[in-house]
Amino acid sequence: MTETTPTPRAGFAAIIGAPNAGKSTLVNRLTGSKVSIVTQKVQTTRFPVRGIAIHEQSQIVLVDTPGIFKPRRRLDRAMVASAWGGAQDADAVVHLVDVAAEIAVAAREGSAADHRQIEDTRAIAENLKATGATAILALNKIDGVRRDAMLGVSQELYDLGVYSEVFMISAADGSGVDDLKARLAALMPEGVWLYPEDQSADVPLRVLAAEITREKLYLRVHEELPYSAAVETTAFEEKPDGSARIEQTVYVERDSQRPIILGKGGHTLKWIGQKAREELTELMDRPVHLFITVKVDPKWQDSRALYAQFGLDFDV
Repeated sequence: MTETTPTPRAGFAAIIGAPNAGKSTLVNRLTGSKVSIVTQKVQTTRFPVRGIAIHEQSQIVLVDTPGIFKPRRRLDRAMVASAWGGAQDADAVVHLVDVAAEIAVAAREGSAADHRQIEDTRAIAENLKATGATAILALNKIDGVRRDAMLGVSQELYDLGVYSEVFMISAADGSGVDDLKARLAALMPEGVWLYPEDQSADVPLRVLAAEITREKLYLRVHEELPYSAAVETTAFEEKPDGSARIEQTVYVERDSQRPIILGKGGHTLKWIGQKAREELTELMDRPVHLFITVKVDPKWQDSRALYAQFGLDFDV
């Protein structure tokens, strides 16, 4: 009796949710590598990042979407449209919910940010219902919350009628993530793998380089700088000696924001550049020469070039 070889599977799984629900952390956990930037700032993912996870014979291409929220500006509209687009094209959808925020609001202890999370979560559920879509509900940040409160949130959301099943996870420490990964693997359609086995992401290097620098920027100046900053890779050159020369521009909206990024004597920008260069050197496995310029442009959010870099629709 001969053993049958398991049929290969490959498909797309979209991770949707409110800003700061933990989507990027979950994608990084599922792929086992750093694909999406993770900071303490909400709304840091600006375009769908395709991380690639493998479970047995299944290849799961993870679309880490921008957080879905009530859009106010052109960039907001483009990000939300991108998120829903990623969900509509996927073979499976995971709605990630911050269960700690849900419990805090239910106990009347929630912050303003927690209340926004709840509003955005309900809006996502309503949209799923209106479009006839179903999703897997993943309750995130379960570490440290009471089980009875968590089960109450689970039942309340499941009763909305848009979820096929529920998983309790902690993207931060990995609890429950393997079970979710196995379920997504089973949901992928049969077919040949879409990417080589050793590839963990489908992101142009110049875009990933810009995102890494933006992460370091927010890690360093998250208290002082609002969301009015962007990083564009303006030049990416392969040098004859095998190294890479990368030029980037950080855009801010106001003159008062430029000194925040530069820091006293340029020390803040030097730290940002050093940390970004170290990570890029490790990621690319070769020397990286990184040059960063800070420019004030009150209308950077109206730049078609920046939207094109991140694969966002300028005309949404």
